[in-house]
Amino acid sequence: MGFTGKSKTTDGNSESILLLSSDAPATAATTTTTIATTTTATKDAFHLAYIVYFTLGCGFLLPWNAFITAVDYFSYLYPDASVDRIFAVAYMLVALFSLLIIILYAHKSDAFVRINVGLGIFVLGLLVVPVMDIAYIKGQVGLYDGFYVTVAAVALCGLADALVQGGVIGAAGELPERYMQAVVAGTAASGVLVSFLRIITKAVYSQDSDGLRSSANLYFSVSIVVMVICIGFHNVAHRLTVIKYYNELKVQAVNEEKEEKGPLTGPVWRATLWHIVGMVKWYGFGIVLIYIVTLSIFPGYITEDVHSQILKDWYSILLITGYNVFDLVGKSLTAVYLLENAKVAIWGSVIRLLFFPLFLGCLHGPKFFRTEIPVTILTCLLGLTNGYLTSVLMILAPKVVQLQHSETAGIVIVLFLVVGLAIGSIVSWFWVI
Repeated sequence: MGFTGKSKTTDGNSESILLLSSDAPATAATTTTTIATTTTATKDAFHLAYIVYFTLGCGFLLPWNAFITAVDYFSYLYPDASVDRIFAVAYMLVALFSLLIIILYAHKSDAFVRINVGLGIFVLGLLVVPVMDIAYIKGQVGLYDGFYVTVAAVALCGLADALVQGGVIGAAGELPERYMQAVVAGTAASGVLVSFLRIITKAVYSQDSDGLRSSANLYFSVSIVVMVICIGFHNVAHRLTVIKYYNELKVQAVNEEKEEKGPLTGPVWRATLWHIVGMVKWYGFGIVLIYIVTLSIFPGYITEDVHSQILKDWYSILLITGYNVFDLVGKSLTAVYLLENAKVAIWGSVIRLLFFPLFLGCLHGPKFFRTEIPVTILTCLLGLTNGYLTSVLMILAPKVVQLQHSETAGIVIVLFLVVGLAIGSIVSWFWVI
């Protein structure tokens, strides 16, 4: 619909007809169509994308959880080794150096390929334990060649972790906040899954050589199955409408930046990378503190340094389960309420340093502090604060940079996380000293 009017031109001689078409209804219709299309594109039908990212989060942490939850099996086979602590150092240091390389070449590599390669390496690393058990160890104690191979498998999984975790968190950083929350909640779910498997196997299987072997083989078999599921999910995720939509937005942002700055190579990339690091450094500082505290206490202190005359060898298993359950609760709470003030979250990370004197009191403090109740409460609080603060900082960090740099920001945050894990795993030795 429109209306037509006449307008005199300034030359006084000619008369022009000015067509004054009213475009308001047409514009409104176009806008409505655009909004409807965008809404459809960003709608996560049946929450499939959320489930994919939750499963991938569960997947990349499941191998680590399988290794540390099978501690009874490995401690039985290798009684002279501090299994938990050696595993932690091997895993975290390899993951740390691998992430450094990935960050330097992130702009030249494809996250899709990195994740697929990492998932394949995870499968190989997880196969080592059951295959070696069947072919070589066979429940025999003290075959330390097997221990060295197991540590190598742990290190291999550390490499895979860097490839997968860096890629998944980087990809989630380009999406709305709920998908990063899905990833971090998935990491906690992997701990809960393995912990409940541990409780079931301990209740069902005898604690002799055969029972411990069966338990460990179950953990690693389940982990391999989950890895295969992750491979399938990852390779269909890019076909989901919501993922396509945000991938297209990223491509558009990348192309615009190329037109403005040229290709991100050499000095331009290094300057961009340092800018990204500068933008997320305080988020990273908070993450480092969180995991220094957590890994210096969990799992080494929990499994080796506190004991219960009542619960006996169930004690460490129940403490680990309590930690993992509350870690999941903390990482799920951000779906209900997200603390958007990063400063508060970072200060919360600093306050967590109080766990050191509190847990020390559970070893050398008053008699009541050395009982099961205080240790259990502190362990659950350790998990809850770890989960919530990690989720907050991981969600917020990639959003402080431009969309085209969100993936790199996510990988940088993972690097900070692994730095915290590596330092924490080393600090955990001081409980022994």
